Amino acid sequence: MIHHISISVKNPQHVANVMAEIMHGKVVPFSPNPGGYMMLVGDEFGSGIEFYPLGSELIPNVWQGQAGFQMNEHPANYTSVHAAISVPLSVEEIERIGAREGWRVLPCSRDGAFDVVEFWIENCLMLELLTPEMTVKYLDATNPQKLEQMANAVAGVDARR
Repeated sequence: MIHHISISVKNPQHVANVMAEIMHGKVVPFSPNPGGYMMLVGDEFGSGIEFYPLGSELIPNVWQGQAGFQMNEHPANYTSVHAAISVPLSVEEIERIGAREGWRVLPCSRDGAFDVVEFWIENCLMLELLTPEMTVKYLDATNPQKLEQMANAVAGVDARR
């Protein structure tokens, strides 16, 4: 269970508000990192996303041995970090919000196993948004039995090499 993730963006408060609209959440300041905001869904899992100012880096042993923040003056424009997130909206609603923001939105199929909507926050960071219908297919494709079958099939291929 992932309860929250954190990502760095150019405009943390604005992005947090957009994601709160998409996920029906609430935005609060994130005081440990000045200029950061947290979008909380308000569900029983404590689901949320922390939005830090672009260039924020987590480093160990800053505050009483715990993690803290430093700023990188030359952050990368893109990252390999992404997340698949179930949302209560339709593809059309997601596309409408993306168009309003000027952000890339692309409905995609992931090898036919399941579908996602690539939602490119600030056109730099991708979140895979899953509508309620997409979530059903995703959960079916990633159920433990199917994952074990895939792992066994891959192991069988590797063993024959």
